[in-house]
Amino acid sequence: MTETEPPQPPDDIAPRLMEVFALVGPLYRRVQRKIEQDAPLQGLSVGVRAVLDLLRENGPMTVPQMGRAQSLSRQFVQRMVNDAAARNLVEAVPNPAHQRSSLIRLTEEGLAAITAVTAREYALLRQAGGDLTAADVATCVRVLARMLALFDDVDVD
Repeated sequence: MTETEPPQPPDDIAPRLMEVFALVGPLYRRVQRKIEQDAPLQGLSVGVRAVLDLLRENGPMTVPQMGRAQSLSRQFVQRMVNDAAARNLVEAVPNPAHQRSSLIRLTEEGLAAITAVTAREYALLRQAGGDLTAADVATCVRVLARMLALFDDVDVD
C-alpha cells in the first residue's frame, strides 16, 4: 500500500486474497515436489530440510517449538528430528528451561547440509528476479503474513 492508495474494503479484497490462496497451494506443492525430486542429490527429505532450516534460522529449539513454528504436529517433527539425528545432522542437548524436553541443535554436518541446500535454492530463486522490486517482495511477504495470522487459531496437533 502506498500513501496515495487507500486500503481496499473487505468485500473487495476478499476475492483478491482468494486468488493468492489459489496460487499458494500449487506453488507449495510444486516446491515440495522439487525438493523431493532433488532429495537423492541433496540427501534431505522435505521434512528434514524444514527442521534443519528452522534450526539454522533460530538456533536450538525443542520439538514442540519447531512444530508450532512450522504449523506441524509434534509427532511429525519428532520423526523428522529422528531421521536427521540418525544421519548426524542434529543432536539433542540438555534444555536448562525444561528437563524433559531436550533442545535440538544442528551439528556441523547439519549446518553444512542446509547451507549447501539453500545455496542451490538461492541460485534457482535468482531466476525469478527480473522485474521484481524490493517493494514487490515486501508487499508479498506482508500479505502472506497477514493471511497466515488469520489462521493462528488452527490447531496442528
